[in-house]
Amino acid sequence: MGMELSGASAVVSGGASGLGHATAQALIAAGAHVVVVDLPDAGSSTARADAVASLGERASFWPGDITDPTTSRQAVAAAVEQGPLRIAVSCAGVATPGKLLGRDGPLSQSQFMGVLAINVGGTVNLMSQAAAAMQDNEPSAGERGVLINTASVAAFEGQIGQIAYAASKGAVASLTLPAARELSRHAIRVMTIAPGLFETPMMAGLPEEAKESLRAKTLHPARLGAPEDYARLVMQIVANPMLNGETIRLDGAIRLEPR
Repeated sequence: MGMELSGASAVVSGGASGLGHATAQALIAAGAHVVVVDLPDAGSSTARADAVASLGERASFWPGDITDPTTSRQAVAAAVEQGPLRIAVSCAGVATPGKLLGRDGPLSQSQFMGVLAINVGGTVNLMSQAAAAMQDNEPSAGERGVLINTASVAAFEGQIGQIAYAASKGAVASLTLPAARELSRHAIRVMTIAPGLFETPMMAGLPEEAKESLRAKTLHPARLGAPEDYARLVMQIVANPMLNGETIRLDGAIRLEPR
């Protein structure tokens, strides 16, 4: 019997769309209250707030920038008010492309560090704030909480133009084991999922021809991953207490070519 989620809380960053939205949905279906952290809507747009509202009354929207530690601290505090924080899932990320030697010259340091600030810094912000809250939990089925992060197969086979993205996702994969080792004394697990090519808003911007070429790379099943596939793995990780300190490729056996 796994950890009890009914009456517990969770925080999901990047939860207004894609992998995070599907994950929030799955956690709510399991009985948790989910605080969704995502960027605030701009101008007259209410897209992110509406997406979170569509999850129902056990979801609340915490708008903010994940690179700011205050965002995670406040989102975690809001979650704890709803019940013991058991799960924190980091799905917020960007894939800004850039070559070391681009058309406009060497890779911009500010662009490179900007990707790391979101993909690595934002992940660590949520991990540390969530772990601080989880350490005080009463154990449920022998554990206090689970931190689940998002890397990418680009961590292992980064393509040309993915210098910043691959570096950031490699960092997320690499910090998984030391974090799991450190938090084991608190009975908190740490896991990372490395998705292959998934049907997400990040992918939606590509031309149809490019999407078709990407679909053809996934061996079996011969399709792009669905956000629900990711959410299902999150729930399987939560349910299986022996999964700890590991990065799982969720990719239909894809291996990315140089370009």
